[in-house]
Amino acid sequence: MKNKHTCLIVALLTAASVLAIIRLGYAGREPAREPLPDAGESSPLSGDVYFPARLALAGEEVPLWRQDIAEALRRELIVNAYLHSQTIQLLKNAPRYFARVEPILREEGVPVDFKYLPVIESTLNPLAVSPAGAVGLWQFMKGTAAEYGLEVTGEVDERYHVEKATRAACRYLKKMKERFGSWSLAAAAYNAGENSIARQIELQKETSYYDLLLAEETNRYLFRLLALKQVLESPGLYGFHVPEAYPLEEYETLDVTAGIDTLAVFARENGISYKTLKRFNPWLRGRALKVAPGKTYLVAIPTNKKAYR
Repeated sequence: MKNKHTCLIVALLTAASVLAIIRLGYAGREPAREPLPDAGESSPLSGDVYFPARLALAGEEVPLWRQDIAEALRRELIVNAYLHSQTIQLLKNAPRYFARVEPILREEGVPVDFKYLPVIESTLNPLAVSPAGAVGLWQFMKGTAAEYGLEVTGEVDERYHVEKATRAACRYLKKMKERFGSWSLAAAAYNAGENSIARQIELQKETSYYDLLLAEETNRYLFRLLALKQVLESPGLYGFHVPEAYPLEEYETLDVTAGIDTLAVFARENGISYKTLKRFNPWLRGRALKVAPGKTYLVAIPTNKKAYR
């Protein structure tokens, strides 16, 4: 009996030694994992997602040393870091639309950080329509669109025109910056409306976005923009590795000074389908186009027509 126990103990010790050797060998072969960059001592939060030590929007410092501000940003970072399918689509789409939006922002004197505003407004979908009736990449309401020079009729709706809507958004943002004194409040006004922000400033006697208690959507608005800026600029820090974005869609424009009776025929005459014509010109809302005397419309035609046939 004693010999049997002794043999069993020896066998168990031998097995344990073998397992230990296997584990050590595997550990020796395991690739080293690079630690995430240090979030910095000034950040009151760290852990679940990478949290930046400092952050600015349009050159304005975000007060991340404040507990309420850090928590608000952290919430939106977590949402977008774990909203995988949508964030991957944004990473693939962003270069295509940023290439069209960024030059206009620079020309208009609006900080390039505002290219992230249509990311949260429409998820970079130029055909987006909200339940309230806001339309396009920049989500203009019909009344505001007319006020800022966008044509909206049954046949033409320039809220869907990426370049023209971007210029209209720039005019609005610059006006809000002039009135409220900061780009953060200009962004808040884009979401809540000029009068709403002015009323809350008067009621609460505060002049900083970060000190105002606003409706929940507007309270989260700037932090959503900041979070998406952070994730799209540094996707690897949040576990996203998208090797290839969608290609830029190059096009040339045709001057249209006379009416078009049938857009489908016009499309075929220019070597593309009606579907492709609408893809490149979503602002064409009907099947025909009336052109008033002296009016010129620029209609986009893809440079690489074969890519859409």
